[in-house]
Amino acid sequence: MLELQGQGWLQLGELGLAFVLSALIGLEREIRHKSAGLRTYTLVGFAAALIMLVSKYGFTNILINDRIVLDPSRIAAQIVTGIGFIGGGLIFVRRDSVRGLTTAAIVWLTAAIGMACGAGLPILALAVTAGHFIVVLGFPYIAGRLPKSKWTPSLLQVTYQDGREILRDVLVKCTQHAFTVSRLEVKRAEEGIVTVALEVQGIGSVSKLAAKLADIEGVVSVNAGDVNVLSEE
Repeated sequence: MLELQGQGWLQLGELGLAFVLSALIGLEREIRHKSAGLRTYTLVGFAAALIMLVSKYGFTNILINDRIVLDPSRIAAQIVTGIGFIGGGLIFVRRDSVRGLTTAAIVWLTAAIGMACGAGLPILALAVTAGHFIVVLGFPYIAGRLPKSKWTPSLLQVTYQDGREILRDVLVKCTQHAFTVSRLEVKRAEEGIVTVALEVQGIGSVSKLAAKLADIEGVVSVNAGDVNVLSEE
């Protein structure tokens, strides 16, 4: 039995490769409990491969020599544009922090891998999949060992008993550990209790500074948010 053009074992193999590579990326994100997981990435890569195959083989029945010419690359351009809507929906901005950028970028990369599979470029698809795992698993290890910038702000929230001049002790302790306070804001004041937010800058460990502040008599609690520590999204 003759195989229909564009619907043979080669195309099924390209779809299968896109499915497997996309699922591998999705599995890694699922294990790490990211906002997009196994199903999202598998469907994105799988669908991108199908769209590329449709672009390559879906219009052969209307081609006429010297009269109708199709450009399969136009579909690739539309996939790149369209996948941006999914990526944009995964990015969240909260005050001064942006979350989900890496997740959105990996969705975009998964679509590209599916496109490569559908276009008949399996070696490139495999290489980019391997590159994905190097970036998301290896780069945090490297970035965590890069020198920290003393200009990068970190946040501290200190709750303490009012009327004991504890804020002065907090500021002194920050200075002793080579941190400067660039901003201070009273977040909440209750009867006998004050909570202040401090924005500090320095090359030391904010978690260690928080531990020292917690040892001050009269301090109720200290919460630290160290932006110098890499948080992979």
